[in-house]
Amino acid sequence: MITRLLVANRGEIARRVFRTCRALGIETVAVFSDADDGAPHAAEADHAVRLPGARPADTYLSIEKIVEAARRGGADAVHPGYGFLSENAAFARAVLDAGLVWVGPSPESIAAMGSKIEAKSLMAEAGVPVLPSLALPATGTPGAAGDWPYPLLVKASAGGGGRGMRIVRAPGDLGREIEAARREAEAAFGDGTVFVEPLLERTRHIEVQILADAHGTVWALSERECSIQRRHQKVVEEAPSPAVSPALRARLCEAAVRAARAIGYVGAGTVEFLVKDDTVAFLEMNTRLQVEHPVTECVHRIDLVELQLRIAEGEPLPPAPPEPDGHAIEVRLYAEDPARDWRPQSGVLHRFDVPGVDARFSPVTHGLRLDSGVEDGSEIGVHYDPMIAKVVAHGASRADAARRLAAALARARIHGPVTNRDLLVELLRHPSFLAGETHTGFLDEHALATRPSGGHAPGASGRAVAGPGAPAGPSLLALSALAAALAEAAANRAAATVQATLPCGWRNVPSQPQRVSFRIGGGSPEGAGTGTDADVCTIAYRLTRDGLRADGFPDTVLVGASPAAVVLETSDVRHRFSVARHGGVTYVDSPLGPVRLTPLPRLPEPVERLAPGSLLAPMPGTVLRVEVKPGEPVAAGQVVVVLEAMKMEHRITAPAGGTVRELNTAPGRQVEAGAVLAVIEEREQG
Repeated sequence: MITRLLVANRGEIARRVFRTCRALGIETVAVFSDADDGAPHAAEADHAVRLPGARPADTYLSIEKIVEAARRGGADAVHPGYGFLSENAAFARAVLDAGLVWVGPSPESIAAMGSKIEAKSLMAEAGVPVLPSLALPATGTPGAAGDWPYPLLVKASAGGGGRGMRIVRAPGDLGREIEAARREAEAAFGDGTVFVEPLLERTRHIEVQILADAHGTVWALSERECSIQRRHQKVVEEAPSPAVSPALRARLCEAAVRAARAIGYVGAGTVEFLVKDDTVAFLEMNTRLQVEHPVTECVHRIDLVELQLRIAEGEPLPPAPPEPDGHAIEVRLYAEDPARDWRPQSGVLHRFDVPGVDARFSPVTHGLRLDSGVEDGSEIGVHYDPMIAKVVAHGASRADAARRLAAALARARIHGPVTNRDLLVELLRHPSFLAGETHTGFLDEHALATRPSGGHAPGASGRAVAGPGAPAGPSLLALSALAAALAEAAANRAAATVQATLPCGWRNVPSQPQRVSFRIGGGSPEGAGTGTDADVCTIAYRLTRDGLRADGFPDTVLVGASPAAVVLETSDVRHRFSVARHGGVTYVDSPLGPVRLTPLPRLPEPVERLAPGSLLAPMPGTVLRVEVKPGEPVAAGQVVVVLEAMKMEHRITAPAGGTVRELNTAPGRQVEAGAVLAVIEEREQG
C-alpha cells in the first residue's frame, strides 16, 4: 500500500495527482524550485521539498535531487506526472533502486518507447503501421534526407509537447533547423537526439488512451482527437473524435493494444497516430499520463490517476472499461499572444476566475472542469511552460460541450499577461470547428491567430468574443471603454478628500465633456496596439442632471457606477460591466466579452524615444546566439538574435532590410522584457 507519494513535477499535474491522493487517504510530497517557491502545488501538498535553483536542468530534471527529495520527504512512492523526467527510464530505475514504488511502466517499457526512433522499429515489427524515418548522427546533417520530398519534420527522439520539433520546407534550412531542434530537446528533456520523417499536412492527430495492469488486462479507452495545434503542441483536445467511424476506431484501438502488448506495458499510456483518409500511421507512444487525459476521464467516468495508483499497488483492472458517454472538449489556456507568433507572456496573474466550474482536477458529468496550476496572484515566470490552465466541458453532445466551454471562457476574468483566451472562444464558435472539420493546419487555414488579444479586432466591432447578444448600437469595445471611464471617475470621487459629494464625472464647465483615452490592449513590452490612431479609443462624456450624455452613445443610459462596476442601458437592454485596474491596465469584463485597456495620460511625461529599427526582447530570457555583427547588412526577416525563454527558442528577426547599426547583447546574457537587443538602420528605397 502506498502511504506517502512524491510527485516529481509541478503546476497543474502535481495538483491533479494530489487531489486523487487526498481522496484515497495518501499523504503527498511536492518538490519545488526557487522559481516555484510559494506556487500553489507546493503550498497545498502535505510536505514540500525545495530543489535549489530555477533552471529545469538544475531542478525538475535532476534525478539525484528528486530521489533525494523523496527520501527527505519520507515518500514511499513516486509519480512522475508528465513532462520533465516522466519518460526517462534512468529515473524510473533510480526510483526503484531506492526501494520506492514507481507509479508508471517499467524502465524497460519506457526505454523501448523513450526513443521514438527505436519505438517506430518495434512497432513496425509488431504490425503497427508507421511512417519512414531517418535517425540523425550526433552532429552534422543527414545526406540521405536530401533525397526525400519536402516538407520534412525534425523531431526530438525523447519527450513530447512540441519541444524539439521543426518543419523544414527547403534543403537549405535543414541544418539550421536540426541544430535548433537538438538544443530545444536537450533543454527540455536532457536528450538532444533528433530524427527526420516526412511531414503529412492537413492530417488528423488521433490518439488512444491505454491502461494495462500486471495481470494481462489491457484497456483501450476509445480515442481522443488532438488535431488543433500550434507549434506542434496541442491546443484543443476532445473525445471522441468527430470524424472517427466505428470501423476506424476498432483499427486504432487494436493497434494501440498491439503496441502495449509488444513491450509488456503496465500502467497508463497513450498511443498516437496520424490519420488521413484511410491512412493510419503510428507517431509515438507516450509512456505516461497525457495533458489531455481529462476528456477521457469525463466520457468514461473514471479517475485515471486512481487507476494508476491501484495498478502500481498490484491491483487488477476490471475485464473491460466503462462505456463512453457524451462528448468532452478540453482547451489549453496559455499565457501567450497568438497574434505575435504565439509569443509566451510572463508577469503576475492578478485575477483568474472561470465561472460555473463544477469540479477541479476530477471527472465531471455534463459540466465544467478546471485543472490549473495557478491562482490569483500567481507569477507566470520564464522558466517553464506558459500553460495557465486546462478548461474542460462535458456534455450530452459535442455541440453542448463546445457551447458550454466557449461561454465559460468568454465570461472568465483573466487579469494579467496576455492569453490565448480570445482565440479559443472564437475557435469553439467557428462553423468549421462545429462541423468537425478539424486538422493539424486548422489555425493557419482560418487565420485565427492574426488578431491582437484583448477583445479587439482592428476595424471590427469587437464581437468576435462577444458572440450572440452583442448590442446592436455601440460596439463591445466602445461600451467597455465608456464603462472604464465611468468607473475611473467614480474611483476618483470615492478617493476625493474635498467636495466628495459631487457626482462622478461632474465638471464646472458643462459645455466641455470629460475626455478619456485608452490604448486598446496592453501587457506586452511593445504594447498590444501598433501605435496608430486605430489603436486608441477616446471617450467624451458629460454627466448632467438629465443623465449621461456621451458622444457616439445616443441611446445609452447610465444606471449606476462604482469604482468596480458600471451598469449601462442601451436600446432598453441593460449591461453590467465589472471593472478592475492592475499595473496600469484596466480590465473590463461583462457577459458581452472581455476588453483590456491601457489608460493614456492627459498630459504625458516626456519619454526617451527608441531609435527607429530597435529590436526589443519580447520577454525575459537568455540570449542563445547573436547571428549578425555591427555594420553587417541584413535582409528583411533575417534572424538577428535567438532568445531562450519558457523552454523554447524565439527568433528575433529584422523587420526590414538594412544595416546593423547597434548590437547591445551577447550569448549567455540575461535580458529583461523590452531591452533593446539591436538597432537595424533601414535601407533607403530607391
